[in-house]
This record gives sequence, structure tokens and C-alpha cells, in this order.
Amino acid sequence: MSMREKLELLQQKRAESELGGGAERIQSQHDKGKLTARERIDALLDRGSFVELDRFVTHRSSDFGLADEKYLGDGVVTGHGRIDGRPVFVFSQDFTVFGGSLSEAHAEKICKVMDLAVKTGAPIIGLNDSGGARIQEGVASLGGYAEIFLRNTLASGVVPQISAVLGPCAGGAVYSPAITDFVFMVRAISYMFVTGPNVVKTVTHEDVDFDRLGGAEVHAATSGIAHFVHDSELESLAAIRTLLSYLPSNNLDGPPIHPTEDPADRRDEELLDVVPDSPSTPYDMHDVIRRVVDGGGFFEVQRDFGGSLLVGFARLAGRSVGVIANQPAVLAGVLDINASVKGARFIRFCDAFNIPLVTFEDVPGFLPGVAQEHGGIIKHGAKLLYAYCEATVPKLTVITRKAYGGAYDVMNSKHIRGDYNVAWPTAEIAVMGPKGAVEILYKDEATEAREAEYREKFAHPYLAAARGFLDDIIDPRDTRPRLIDALVTFATKRDRNPPKKHGNIPL
Repeated sequence: MSMREKLELLQQKRAESELGGGAERIQSQHDKGKLTARERIDALLDRGSFVELDRFVTHRSSDFGLADEKYLGDGVVTGHGRIDGRPVFVFSQDFTVFGGSLSEAHAEKICKVMDLAVKTGAPIIGLNDSGGARIQEGVASLGGYAEIFLRNTLASGVVPQISAVLGPCAGGAVYSPAITDFVFMVRAISYMFVTGPNVVKTVTHEDVDFDRLGGAEVHAATSGIAHFVHDSELESLAAIRTLLSYLPSNNLDGPPIHPTEDPADRRDEELLDVVPDSPSTPYDMHDVIRRVVDGGGFFEVQRDFGGSLLVGFARLAGRSVGVIANQPAVLAGVLDINASVKGARFIRFCDAFNIPLVTFEDVPGFLPGVAQEHGGIIKHGAKLLYAYCEATVPKLTVITRKAYGGAYDVMNSKHIRGDYNVAWPTAEIAVMGPKGAVEILYKDEATEAREAEYREKFAHPYLAAARGFLDDIIDPRDTRPRLIDALVTFATKRDRNPPKKHGNIPL
């Protein structure tokens, strides 16, 4: 064969690999309202930047008629490309080939790009759409999953790992997204569960459909497994690009700096009126965050879960920060089990990837109740405390109103290595609220006058400032310039934790 004939054969095989399971199955994917594996990659990456690897890989199985059914690529498209000009590695499961099921060869392709991502210090993005392990291959496919799980674990905290669930993700397959840093799901398209509705019905006699068992809404609001939920795949893929704009490529880099036209010295008059005069009146902490950060931009994470704590990414003078904020508009901003776990995981992600932490605090305490105590609020609250204590990135705190009891300690207090801790004049820092304190101190003789006396003595920020537990009490209008100055000042800080294999976070 001449070179030109060989090139023609190459083109034929390339075209064959791009068809996946064939035109009919591609149409079936579209009929379900889903994009194909390659369409997803095209939507995710910078135009024309995708470089495919392993397009000619096929499975090596002969049981159950598989010897006669081979597809180039074996059900997953892998390679690398760019997002905003920065390198990323990606794998995209192809549901048109054996339902996207994972074979030994399929797993090897995924493992290859994961290894390359760690080696080069680039994020890894997995687009999951798979019926699970390829049953015909038996334990070889299970081994493939375990190889992926190991790499997820070893890459954790080294490069950002992002999972989009864009179809079914069941059985052992769910544990790869669960280990990764962020999980994206799409309403009416994404499903995640360890055991499906049929098995659940057989074993526990519960009658449940796919959506109520493991749909996007369930994992966004109830289990907390999904960090982001969207109405369409294209929205989801666009959001992954936005998320990456806040993140460094790996744990050795600093986060990217984005130019902003929002002045660093901007003061905001409206911050004077955000906190109500009555200490029991709620307000929305989003209003504080938006008025402080660049251009009002707050990329919220896990919006529908643990609503009494807000977490997400923002920028101050172009620098990425992780924001953790109590939300007085939900349960008065108390810390409960869900909020604690949500905050802890977010803080540990930011610390792993050199993203400074900015805390806005208005917390009356931990949520009381039998369900919380029996559910392990002690252990889960300790996760949040542990995460803040352990973090060595710059840590800034603004107390807007309440900081009571153990929750004051937990929310990045000076005592647990807060670098810059300030309060607004409306701050109340005390062991507990005036009413509860007076009932303990005076028992049956508790009166409103004594409550007022306690409030005057303790419900303000000056005692904490007198001991140096606060670095300053600031005019709320100065919050943005003060935080930006602190970020620049503490950018070179060095904290070291004692040498050890690893700590034992209260899981």
C-alpha cells in the first residue's frame, strides 16, 4: 500500500471511531435530550483545542459474543485540551457503545489521562454517562473501577478533579465522582445511586423511581452529593468553565488573577443598613458578600444544601477567595450537621489549592435538638473546626453580628490561627445570647432589666478587641478595602502543621 492509501485507511478508521456505537444510537442519545460524548467535549473545551488519545483502543474480551462486537475507543473518549487557554485532561463516557459500560480497556484509557493530569499538574474533568461495569468482563471491569478510585484518591489535593454526571451513574461507578472535588448534575438527565429502584424494592420493599432515589434535586438538597445542578448539559458544562476560572491548575500554583474594574478602595454606603437594629431580625448575607467582592460576583457552591451556611468562590481585587458565611436568613444562621460538613469540605478544598479563606460571621450557635445530637452534631461540627484549624492559607474573618459560644471559636477565630479578624460595631461576642445567659446567672430572678444589663456588658465587640482577639473594629463601609489590604499583606504568610503522616479528622 502507498502512503496515500494508508492515509485513506487512517481516515476511515478515524471516522469510524467518531461514530461510536453508530448513527442509530447517536440518534437515540439525542432523542433522550442528551448530547453525545464528543459534543460534550466540544462544548466544554476551547474551540479546536481537543487532542484525542487512544481513539483506536478496543476491548480484549471474547465471552458472551463480545469477540464479534468491537468499537474503536471502547465507550470512552479521552484526551486533553484547553479551558480559557489553560491545559485540562478530560474523559467522556460514550453511552452509544455498550451503554457506556466500563471494561478493562475503557478503564485503562481513563487511568492514562488521570496519570497524565497528575504528572503535568492539570485539572481532570470526568463526564460520566454509563450503565456501570461491563458484566461480560466480570472481575476485570471491577478491577478497572478500583484502579480509577485509587487514582482519584492519590490525585486528591494535587490537581482539581471535577465530575459531571450526565446520565446514569450507578453501583461502584458512583465512588469516583464521590471522591472528586465537585459534582455537577443535570435535572431529568442525571442519576446516581449505589443500588437502583428494582433492587431497593426487592430488599427493603420501598417503591421509588429513579428521580426520587438518585436524581439531581435529591443529591443537591438532601444528600449534598451534588455541588451544582443545572437545567441543561450546556449550562452545566459552561459552569465547569466558570468554576475553573477561580482555581489554580494544581496544588503548587497560586489561583489565577483576573483584572477587575472594581476599585480596591471602593466603600459601600449600603453596608450601613444591612444588619437590622433588632438582633433577632434576619437578613440575607448574600447582600453583604455581593457588596464587598469584585463586581458583586459570588459563585455559590452547594446552594441547596445546608442553607444556614453559604460557601462559594469570589474575587477581591482580582484574587480568588473562598467565602464561608453564616446565613441569618436560614435557621438564624445556626450551624447544623449539613452546614458543618458542607463548610468543612469546602475549606479543605481551598486550603489544598492555596485559595485564601474569607469568613463572614453571624452565628448564634449550633442547632439544638435530639435529631442533631443523635445524628452526630458533635462529630460533624468538629469537622468544621478541624478544617479551619488545619488550614494554612490566609484566613480573614469579619463578624457582622452574633458570634456566640463554641460557634465563635469554630468560625475562624483568632485562637485557631485566624490572620485578620475584624468586627463591625454591631458585633455581639459572648458565651451565649443575653436571654439564655441571664436565665442561668439569675435563675428565677431573671428580668428584662438584667437582660439589658448583660447586653450592655457583653453584647458588643469591645471586650474581644481589648484582649486582642479582634484586630480591629471597622466601619462596615470599609470592609472591601480592609479585606483586600489584608489579602495582599498575608499573601506570603507561612504556617506549618506538625510533621505527620496525616491527621485523623473526625469522619
